[in-house]
Amino acid sequence: MEFLNDMALFVEVVKAKGFRGAAEASGVPNSTLSRRISALEKAIGLRLLHRTTRKVELTEAGQIYYERCRRIVEEARIAHEQLGEMLAQPSGVLRASLPVDFSVTYLAPLIAEFARRYPGLTFDFDLTPRRSDLVSEPFDVAIRMGEPENSQLIARPLASLRAQLYASPAYLARSGEPESPADLSNHECLSMLKSGAGTWTLNRDGDMQTVSVGGRFSLNSVGMIRRLATLDMGIILMPEAIVTDDVSSGKLRRILPDWYGAPLPVYAITETRLIPAKTQRFIEFLRERLGSL
Repeated sequence: MEFLNDMALFVEVVKAKGFRGAAEASGVPNSTLSRRISALEKAIGLRLLHRTTRKVELTEAGQIYYERCRRIVEEARIAHEQLGEMLAQPSGVLRASLPVDFSVTYLAPLIAEFARRYPGLTFDFDLTPRRSDLVSEPFDVAIRMGEPENSQLIARPLASLRAQLYASPAYLARSGEPESPADLSNHECLSMLKSGAGTWTLNRDGDMQTVSVGGRFSLNSVGMIRRLATLDMGIILMPEAIVTDDVSSGKLRRILPDWYGAPLPVYAITETRLIPAKTQRFIEFLRERLGSL
């Protein structure tokens, strides 16, 4: 890269017919220009310029070298501009593995906005509960909720979602509304728990309470948990972004509003830090939108 920079400075000196004019055009001090061109001549082993007090003139070798350098510098400039355009308007197929329920409920309108912003992109999305293998499968990125499992992959944080408590009005009318976290142990609680039993840790301004909860259902689907809650089957602890439509429609209502569950991190997972422009733009876009949650 330094050698290419010296070539560009050499072209500037020739175009300006002197070091003073080249210094004004490039912003590089006159003395630095002279030293860099001398170092270039030494590296090549040929004199490129005849220096006089008024101007510089190309030697025969310098003329040949100048023509080659001018083309190389111009091609580098064009390549730089084209790469800039690729970053601004990426194209190709973006292959992503996405969490099912969070994507359908919350990411879908964001993805539509992203697609309108970058019309040169097409999309290949895989929405399944399984954890995709980014090493053996052709995904550019995976969006995951919860702490990353594979330390060999690159995890970029997008957001941290606070879980809150919700239930349907009909369930609360039938079973009563809990007045404290301890009351949850007497309610049907729907969550990703083995055998339908476990604990929830809730926080209110630093006051932490861990509550034993249980219910009739053992589930591995966030979407099913949410759906059962709207069908009056129990209380859920879930990020607002996932239940926002049900809350807006009145199917679910927030309870114990001062209490929150542990934050649920959202990550973009890639196999490597060197990612193409399409993936970079997608991650940046989601971080911008999800960061406000």
